[in-house]
Amino acid sequence: MSDKFTIEIISPDQTILKQETNEVIIPSFEGQMGILNNHIPLITFLRPGIITIKAEGEKRFYIEEGTVEFSNNNLLILTSTARDLVNLDKSKINELLQKVEANFNNQSTDKERYIASYKLETLKEISQ
Repeated sequence: MSDKFTIEIISPDQTILKQETNEVIIPSFEGQMGILNNHIPLITFLRPGIITIKAEGEKRFYIEEGTVEFSNNNLLILTSTARDLVNLDKSKINELLQKVEANFNNQSTDKERYIASYKLETLKEISQ
């Protein structure tokens, strides 16, 4: 019996990734969540952070939002903001970081500040 399952990351205009994997770590509002083969069915929302996909090697994607559904060993991630960290250069990271920092104090609600704080934390982590 295989310990692999299928992950698919889809944006509104394309399929970003579809592959077999052993483990996926997602940043949900409930906290970091590890998904393995035969995980219980799940639907949740993503907060800003890093999706880590562990198969032969490791792939990492920066995301700002999205939804996740896991059912029948298929993990479906719907997001418009997935960016492969391999293709995200230092200047783009700094540009995103400056944009979030500039708008941080202009957030009108605690929820917006909460989400912006995760964006800041994640971008600072990957800019190092």
